[in-house]
Amino acid sequence: MRLVRFDIDQWGEIADSLLRNKMRTFLTAFGIFWGIFMLLLLMGGGRGMEEMLASNFAGFATNSGFIISSNTEKPYHGFRKGRRWNIVLDDVEHIRHAVPEAEVVTPAESFWGRDVQRGTGHCEGSIVGVYPEYSIVDSPEITDGRDINAVDVAQQRKVCVIGKRLREELFKPDEQACGQTVRVDGIHYTVVGVGGKSEGGMSLNGNATTTVRVPYTTMQRAYNIGNHVDLLCLTARKGYSMSHVQEKAAAVIKRAHHIHPDDSQAVNMINAEAMFSMLEELFGGISILVWMIGVGTLLGGIIGVSNIMVVTVKERTTEIGIRRAIGATSADILLMVMSESVVLTLMAGMSGISLAVLILHAVESGLPQGTDATFQISFAMATGAAATLSLLGILAGLAPAYRALHIKPVDAMREE
Repeated sequence: MRLVRFDIDQWGEIADSLLRNKMRTFLTAFGIFWGIFMLLLLMGGGRGMEEMLASNFAGFATNSGFIISSNTEKPYHGFRKGRRWNIVLDDVEHIRHAVPEAEVVTPAESFWGRDVQRGTGHCEGSIVGVYPEYSIVDSPEITDGRDINAVDVAQQRKVCVIGKRLREELFKPDEQACGQTVRVDGIHYTVVGVGGKSEGGMSLNGNATTTVRVPYTTMQRAYNIGNHVDLLCLTARKGYSMSHVQEKAAAVIKRAHHIHPDDSQAVNMINAEAMFSMLEELFGGISILVWMIGVGTLLGGIIGVSNIMVVTVKERTTEIGIRRAIGATSADILLMVMSESVVLTLMAGMSGISLAVLILHAVESGLPQGTDATFQISFAMATGAAATLSLLGILAGLAPAYRALHIKPVDAMREE
């Protein structure tokens, strides 16, 4: 029973000490509150933004690159400047043999602004001719059925994989899309799969949700495109950069089409790998900045707690001296000062954690339905923050406690 009374008295003393100067306590606590609040808010917000961006790149190869033909910039081998040339299927085979650093080399052909029809329903979209390897570069994320396979290409089958929005626009919610047919440019294709990519996601050849993906050989015959390649897609093997792969592939293409080796305009290259690396570096830099801001603010608050505890100890010099005179041990004095420091730090810190969690929850709740991103901090992160606050509270109380331990009863009475 005595132990309970001691605890009650101790908490009463802590409350009385903190409430003795309310404005000073509030301003000191606000530094801790704001520091942990900003740290967790920025960490949760940065994590959510990174996940939202990552969801836009879902299914897209991060080690990919693309080559597109353009007019020549320099005359070469009797050909004039400004000559128009095209990538062909032979270039695909040449690169596969001459550039072993390339893991995937596959062509793609597309036509945009096509009217995709089924019965009386229609929706504007694009039709893309691909080989099965194309899904390694830009996966449709099949939610129903299957993707284009090698048999479809070999037999020039009139089959297709449609995007998510085409499925919603042309079919009833409870209707099975696979096995049905859609019509593009007067040609009927049997739906064998439905893609799951959402609006705004990164994709090639137009909006993935309104794309009709067909075998490349089928598109060759339907549109009489011959060996023409609209877009050459590549991925690099592990240990090699896409810049290196593209340089070697471009050299192979230039030799085959009599293009000047120093012509920088004729072969346009898009390096998605470099783009992804830049984004990773950007989010890495943002993360470091968040920690610098949050930890810096938090440390400022902890220093404020330490300073205010020093002032509190100085104001209570006589009280501490009397305690020592009537038998209070060093452990009692240490516990008194450290308890006040930890309680002040924890109360302010937990308020900051609670507000950050509340705001992050509100932000996450306000996201459009289907958005794959988590802005909320984890339980482990919140627990770790609370434990860190306790440790910082102890550290903040060390200097004031050390000062209190060296107060002698005689000196305290003399100061009075």
